[in-house]
Amino acid sequence: MADTKPKTSPKAVKFLFGGLAGMGATVFVQPLDLVKNRMQLAGQGTKAREYKTSFHCLVSILKNEGVSGVYTGLSAGLFRQATYTTTRLDGRPPNFLMKAGIGMTAGAVGAFVGTPAEVALIRMTADGRRGYSNVFNALARITREEGVTTLWRGCVPTMARALVVNAAQLASYSQSKQALLDSGYFGDDILCHFCASMISGLVTTAASMPVDIVKTRIQNMKMIDGKPEYKNGLDVLMRVVGKEGFFSLWKGFTPYYARLGPHTVLTFIFLEQMNRLYKKHMLDG
Repeated sequence: MADTKPKTSPKAVKFLFGGLAGMGATVFVQPLDLVKNRMQLAGQGTKAREYKTSFHCLVSILKNEGVSGVYTGLSAGLFRQATYTTTRLDGRPPNFLMKAGIGMTAGAVGAFVGTPAEVALIRMTADGRRGYSNVFNALARITREEGVTTLWRGCVPTMARALVVNAAQLASYSQSKQALLDSGYFGDDILCHFCASMISGLVTTAASMPVDIVKTRIQNMKMIDGKPEYKNGLDVLMRVVGKEGFFSLWKGFTPYYARLGPHTVLTFIFLEQMNRLYKKHMLDG
């Protein structure tokens, strides 16, 4: 009897589609990323609040920089997805423990590879004062003006955030889904999956934001009298809590949470559509 093993996409195509799916989703959520970064960098070292709410921040950007202003740093956001999502979205491990291990490792590796794009994105969305024209101009100037190692500034909190996000998503999604099913009000359908995803996103946002603000502040910091603004991640945490208040660790919570869900959903929608079209025209055609 002939082997009827179904045709599957080559690894290279899976990697390509992973990156393209993340980039497609980024086009829709980039304004939320910009608002989140502006809020995390606003009012450093003081309890005074530059932006009252996320909406106030968004309106302020639109008023001062125009509609195109909310897409500042889009090229860096796309480049981050091209490096990070391409490295991370691949394969289906056979069991839960292996899935957890590979998911967290892939997240950390993807974060390390994507750190230069993260640095460029944070700086381009910060305030525009550095005058980078696009992500490649930012990467070239950072290398020339501050040295190549600056591209990996904040790689430890970037990787730590990836680990926290992956661990929190993994633990909270399955727990949330089970709790919803046990309530008797939900069946194992798309509504249940959506609600579990939103609960998981809330837990993931709350868990990862303190690490995220450390990453954002370190990657945007300037040299003062030849010394870096912050010594390390712990110094950022201590100074944010001491000078801006404990809850400042969650600055930008709303846009971060609002971005997380749609970005994940859109990424997988684009991925499914590309896989379907590839199967139809290349594998079955």
